[in-house]
Amino acid sequence: MTPPTAANGDRKRRQDPTGPGTAVITKTKPQTKRPNLYRVLLLNDDYTPMEFVVHVLERFFNKDREAATRIMLHVHHHGIGECGIFTYEVAETKVTQVMDFARKHQHPLQCVMEKK
Repeated sequence: MTPPTAANGDRKRRQDPTGPGTAVITKTKPQTKRPNLYRVLLLNDDYTPMEFVVHVLERFFNKDREAATRIMLHVHHHGIGECGIFTYEVAETKVTQVMDFARKHQHPLQCVMEKK
């Protein structure tokens, strides 16, 4: 028969998580950097019809009629207006789409992007 002290000692060794051969490994989650954002802006000119600007805002920026009209009037009165804020690739695509659409319809409408 084994003395009780030896059995208790064995049991303690098995339950001790800091014993030899045990290690805790922590894995750090890599930090992802948020992408830079860009404002897409429309510039006022004296030739592009207001209704065309509203149509552009509805079509390319998914604005409802009221929001598109509000932005168009802001562009008309202040010379510049924000259509939306996007990542670089999306902003670049929107600017290109608007400029191509305006040229196709023979309007000098200018659309630009700037870093926020």
